[in-house]
Amino acid sequence: MAYNSPGNNIAKDSPVVFNLVVINVLVFAAQKLIGNAVSDAIALYPVNSDLFKPYQLVTHMFAHSPNNIMHIVFNMLTLWMFGTILERFWGSKKFLIFYLICGIVAAITHLTMEYLRADDASRITQEMINEFLKENENIPKYYLGGAMGASGAVMGVMAAFAYVFPNTQLYMMFIPIPVKAKIAVPIMIVIDLFGGFANISGDNVAHFAHLGGALAGFLLVLYWNKTNRKTFY
Repeated sequence: MAYNSPGNNIAKDSPVVFNLVVINVLVFAAQKLIGNAVSDAIALYPVNSDLFKPYQLVTHMFAHSPNNIMHIVFNMLTLWMFGTILERFWGSKKFLIFYLICGIVAAITHLTMEYLRADDASRITQEMINEFLKENENIPKYYLGGAMGASGAVMGVMAAFAYVFPNTQLYMMFIPIPVKAKIAVPIMIVIDLFGGFANISGDNVAHFAHLGGALAGFLLVLYWNKTNRKTFY
């Protein structure tokens, strides 16, 4: 997905987006260079797992799958395309608050749906972790239900962008004509909604995290714009 944006110096005009991209890239580099220990520590684990720690609600959004470079490339590219516009529109402080809230709500939504769909037999105890590590020395802990990625926060950014700049023309993959943001983003949300409930085998996308982030983004921008109808249209 892409659109034509005005040229800008991202480091100067959108410092929050610039620094978010830098932090994510540095964390990804650490995941690749240092190994599984980094990913294991900052991934988001189910609340019914002994691996879960509250700080993971934040750290997970700065980590990406170390075995899939397109995961971070897509998220950072999307953050740059849409986040720079929103940061310049709102200001850096407001955008940072918005981004972090969307990421945390995305994590809470993901954990809630995991918990509601789990049963007692799925609880990952410390004994199970120890047994797993004993039998699989080279396999990372985050294989035990860990989730990583900025996708939830980025979906919040996209939802807000579609609300604030609804008539911006976007180009979506496999669609040869431009589609307005107010149509393109809801289409992506519907796809995530289907993916979340379809429970397709082999699908390792945290669809409910995406949905939670998008909902948080929409509600925040709706509240902020309640008495301020300033737009570019």
